[in-house]
Amino acid sequence: MRDYGVFDILGPIMIGPSSSHTAGAARLAKVASIIAGGKIIKVEFLLHGSFAQTYKGHGTDKALVAGILNMDPWDEDLKRSFDIAAEKGIEIKFIETDLGDVHPNTVKFIITKEDGYITEVTGSSIGGGNILVFNIDGQNVEFTGERPTILTQHKDLPGVISKISSILYENNINIANMRVYRSDKGKMATMALETDSLISENVMSRIKQIEEIENVKFINPII
Repeated sequence: MRDYGVFDILGPIMIGPSSSHTAGAARLAKVASIIAGGKIIKVEFLLHGSFAQTYKGHGTDKALVAGILNMDPWDEDLKRSFDIAAEKGIEIKFIETDLGDVHPNTVKFIITKEDGYITEVTGSSIGGGNILVFNIDGQNVEFTGERPTILTQHKDLPGVISKISSILYENNINIANMRVYRSDKGKMATMALETDSLISENVMSRIKQIEEIENVKFINPII
């Protein structure tokens, strides 16, 4: 059985009206923005289910844009997110769609950066402001953003995970949860690793230097 905390009962600190449709949406978009990295110039929000049906009335659209702008759910500027995005030259588009057998509060982000690189992130707002990210660039993953998270894309070779875990061990960082995904043996793998404590700049630097790692992102807890 899941352990419930005070925020599951009282709800998160946020600009309303709905923890699922505003707080969760903002958290999802903020994680997607961190995963994409760099300067964002365009975002397409593919809205599924309840998100697609009520996103304007519940402020989901403003919350999603606010998250892309790296705002927290309680940021007073959330209400002005459209104007701020326009000032920054970020093109925004909302598309109502069917993403299949997923949670009704699900959104797929298609994020274009200044260098032309496109990142796709899909996740759900699962209630009480909580989120679940389950796909990045077509690769299945699973993490919630509640703990410090390390996301890697690395060559599927023996010893890569050991190198990462050794660095964490040397810095007294405990692994709370880890999932590794791959499409084919010996090619590329994706790992989502959650820890019990924040990742220092020194640890980040050492992990980035691991030869087999193609890309790595560090996500601090998204409240």
